[in-house]
Amino acid sequence: MPKARALERDEITKIWSIDRSERIENTFYLEEGHLKLKPDPFEAQGWPPKAAEQHTPGMFDCFDRGGWFYGLFEDETLVGIAVLETKFIGETKDQLQLSFFHVDSRYRHKGYGKQLLELAKAEAKRRGAKSMYVSATPTENTIHFYLKQGCQLAAKPDPELFKLEPEDIHLLCPL
Repeated sequence: MPKARALERDEITKIWSIDRSERIENTFYLEEGHLKLKPDPFEAQGWPPKAAEQHTPGMFDCFDRGGWFYGLFEDETLVGIAVLETKFIGETKDQLQLSFFHVDSRYRHKGYGKQLLELAKAEAKRRGAKSMYVSATPTENTIHFYLKQGCQLAAKPDPELFKLEPEDIHLLCPL
């Protein structure tokens, strides 16, 4: 059973060893403020090319600013990760972004994602947030996961995050 603990800075590069492969059958999109599911079969084969090169510097920066990095470890192997940003966002500056969240394909559907999300929500609340902002990949399994955990469509997506990821489904998780 994986053990949850804070990541050390020098463990951040272990993120890229998480197997995020998945067979996708359907994808969500927004239509007039409502989620609609459409067939969109494809194989997600892992991390996009150059993901580590593109995202690792930002991860180090987030860590150095006091970002919250929590992982699930099977021995020394990272099998799940949750990263919480430090900058408050939203109209009333009471939301913290869950900026990174992945569970290795071999560890999904066993409650580990829920465990990590609950830890992130508790940390966001401890830091003074009223909700956690999630810009989620629009795949069926991902969105169903967040909705089952109590997340809801963001009435007003964060403009900066929406500009970065307009295809994502933007959610708020009340704390």
